[in-house]
Amino acid sequence: MIDLHTHSTASDGALSPAELVAYAYNKGLSAIALTDHDTVAGIPAAVSAASRIGGFELIPGIELSVESRGETHVLGYFIDISSKALNGALEEIRRVRIERGYKTAENLTAAGLPVTVEEALEFSGGGAIARVHFAKLLVKKGYCTTVEEAMREWLSPGKPGHSTMQAITAEEAVEIIRAASGDAYIAHLHTTKMAPSELYEFLKRLKEVGLSGIECFYSEYTPEMTREYYSLAESLGLLCSGGTDFHGNNKPHIEIGTGCGNMRIGYEVLEQMRKKGA
Repeated sequence: MIDLHTHSTASDGALSPAELVAYAYNKGLSAIALTDHDTVAGIPAAVSAASRIGGFELIPGIELSVESRGETHVLGYFIDISSKALNGALEEIRRVRIERGYKTAENLTAAGLPVTVEEALEFSGGGAIARVHFAKLLVKKGYCTTVEEAMREWLSPGKPGHSTMQAITAEEAVEIIRAASGDAYIAHLHTTKMAPSELYEFLKRLKEVGLSGIECFYSEYTPEMTREYYSLAESLGLLCSGGTDFHGNNKPHIEIGTGCGNMRIGYEVLEQMRKKGA
């Protein structure tokens, strides 16, 4: 099995990059992609940990958040983390992410839940600030009983604490990933909140600037959604990726490799991505 959508403490995951690699190996996986949000800071440690394990593969990746009506993320695989174009873009993305953190704190405070960015950063472990860090803060302060409740009621799109501020468009994200010698895929398509016809045109437009594929296999997809997205990829001549969106204890209902218990992504998916994306 493989898992091409995982997160570490470099962004909003609960395991360090090295711990994530060891955990994946102990769960019987043969390859994972580390796709932290808007950062590649965890890649060197993950690659180093994977190199000490025979028969285990670490794909350098990233997940870029982009402007959208819903929640649209672009996954990058096989990226060159030393790329000047990538790292230059990430500096601006990190700056906007910090601004978004201040806006989130402002929104929550205005809604009657006073918090600060500095308080939320205590939960980041030195990684990029993310919504889950605010969620943990809301629990610590007694505003919510669980992280899941905090995310669902206060920090998800459309909720009082959510900020839509993003640094780049989807087209720019694809171009950034391509400039880093990577392949770009749209993650969890259902969160884009696009109607089927709109999603088709959106993907068609992104293919013109270098989009390689879409995430056809994902923890929250129903069997019908998986079939729909697989057919969509075929109709547009796009490749399929797949992953659980594993965050460790920050998303305890999602297990690496198996998602909510019903996933199993074979190594042949990665082989197709590598062969056809070359």
